[in-house]
Amino acid sequence: MALKIRLTRGGAKKRPIYRIVVAEASSPRDGRFIEKLGTYNPMLPKDHPERLTMNVERIKHWLGVGALPTDRIARFLGAKDLVPKRVARTNPIKSLPKKKAQERAKAAAGGGEAGEAAPAPASA
Repeated sequence: MALKIRLTRGGAKKRPIYRIVVAEASSPRDGRFIEKLGTYNPMLPKDHPERLTMNVERIKHWLGVGALPTDRIARFLGAKDLVPKRVARTNPIKSLPKKKAQERAKAAAGGGEAGEAAPAPASA
């Protein structure tokens, strides 16, 4: 039985509120859960104390039993120093300009010599 600490959505349309719960990994997102551990209300300002409430004692228990937090919950727990903070993922190679854009940039920087088009025909 694989356990996850994850969010279940509640609230009205476009007004979400989430419960932090422990659930089996195979159960539906808003379905059956084992225990409610806290709430998350993204509609409140970031500095509001009610935005994120957690029962830290029970979360430590479930982490000790082997429950795995989802990415968002791991971020919350990292902010409270309950789990190690995740390293921000970056892929600098993927964000580089592609081959044609690099050639154009190189041609523009080099004075336009490398990829220069044929001269325009002279008018008579």
